[in-house]
Amino acid sequence: MSNIRRQSIISSVIVYFGFALGFVNTYLYTKEGTFTEAQYGLVNIFIAIANIMFAFANLGMHSYIYKFYPYYKDNLPTRKNDLLTWALTCASFGFIIIIFIGYLIRDLVVQKYITNAPDLVTYYMWLFPFGFGLTIFSILEAYAWQERMSVVTNFLREVLFRLFSTLLIVLFFAGIIPLFSVFIKIYAGTYMLLALVLAAYLIVKGKISFTFSISRVTKKFYKKILALVSFVWGGGLVFTVAQVFDTLVIAAVVPNGLFYVGVYSLAQNIASLIQAPQRGIISAAMGPLSRAWKDKDMGKLARIYQRSSINQLIFSVGMFCILFMNFTDGIETFSMKEGYTLALPAFFFIGIMRILDMGTGLNAQIISTSTYWRFEFFTGLVLLALTMPLTYLLTKKYGVTGPAISNLITFTIYNTVRCAFLWKKTKMQPFSTKTFLAIIAGVGAYAVCYLLFAEKRGIEWIISRSLAFIALYGAAVYFLKLTPDLLHVIDSVKRRKRNRAQKE
Repeated sequence: MSNIRRQSIISSVIVYFGFALGFVNTYLYTKEGTFTEAQYGLVNIFIAIANIMFAFANLGMHSYIYKFYPYYKDNLPTRKNDLLTWALTCASFGFIIIIFIGYLIRDLVVQKYITNAPDLVTYYMWLFPFGFGLTIFSILEAYAWQERMSVVTNFLREVLFRLFSTLLIVLFFAGIIPLFSVFIKIYAGTYMLLALVLAAYLIVKGKISFTFSISRVTKKFYKKILALVSFVWGGGLVFTVAQVFDTLVIAAVVPNGLFYVGVYSLAQNIASLIQAPQRGIISAAMGPLSRAWKDKDMGKLARIYQRSSINQLIFSVGMFCILFMNFTDGIETFSMKEGYTLALPAFFFIGIMRILDMGTGLNAQIISTSTYWRFEFFTGLVLLALTMPLTYLLTKKYGVTGPAISNLITFTIYNTVRCAFLWKKTKMQPFSTKTFLAIIAGVGAYAVCYLLFAEKRGIEWIISRSLAFIALYGAAVYFLKLTPDLLHVIDSVKRRKRNRAQKE
């Protein structure tokens, strides 16, 4: 666990910094006198559609890397390792199919979106370089995770991507990028740039070489590989569609759709702060999970499962409370457009959903790296079957809040099913009495801060209520000993101080 803890902490620091940059970008997008809500909505719908493109085009190659990397690593020298070659080749072929399908359905896209989201129709063709860049970068990222390079990949995705976005925004404000049309076309190339940087880094480090000679590992496992990627690709596809379906429905059925996509996107982007450590934990844990399954080390799997659950839950509960208590005050204090106050109800439901998702630990990653990977496909089908009609109906009835309610319902069912499955098959489950104590501590600290600061407004009160909450909640986490990882970190810091003092 120490290696996972170290990489998770470093990656989480990088992710937090990236999210801080993302918050700056969100502020610049939403501030009075800058981008319109519709333009901000278009930027976010680019991300949503690019994720769907990746889900279609990857053909299950990321799961192929996660599952079979240890076998290639243990049995082949780097120059004969063809895993990444086939992964990139298959994903590129998948994206060619996406381009062909995109050309065929262009008239349908125009018909569905021309009324409520005309800018999406205008810049339709620029979705494809953005989606292709994301696809190639994500395949390289999955490989880098197995090489224990999660810190580098998190820096590229979470920091460099946002830094490039910040640069584009500043150039747009300065008039160097004269038109929004130029801005969005340059933005479409961001992931291609990241993919090139990551590929160059892996090559320089000697971690990859490309060969089209079929290795003995590929020959031995190709039937299992085909079965794996078929099921996991299908499951990942329906999961991704379910995740971004809300944005597409808002743009299609709500009048002035891109305006409300912008509002909903603010709720999503602020809620994404709740998930800040999740990516670092996942990227650091994927390699050890794959190895633990190969070695049949169930004790290690159980420890990773429970530690990931309580650590993510503690953070998500705390971050949700801080964001929710400051949401409206923040919009007013930082002079964001008044229309974004409509995002508060959506943020509430999305935030609760994020807490539930993080509190159930790495169940998806444990299943996908195990022999039970077929189960991901079937649960993905259940999720999509629930999400599509429910999101459509609730969006029609409740507008921008409807998809958030739908996501809370469907992802609660989805994670409950996965946790029940793992318990039935392995007798592993992520919860303990500390789970409930963490929730109670968060609610209690929130209630105290609400009573003290409910009517206060301004930057000084945002800081005051946040610090008060952190002090109360942090003290509860520490004295109740809710996570052993926090104690290990504190002990490590104390040892270093003592060693430094002794040397002096």
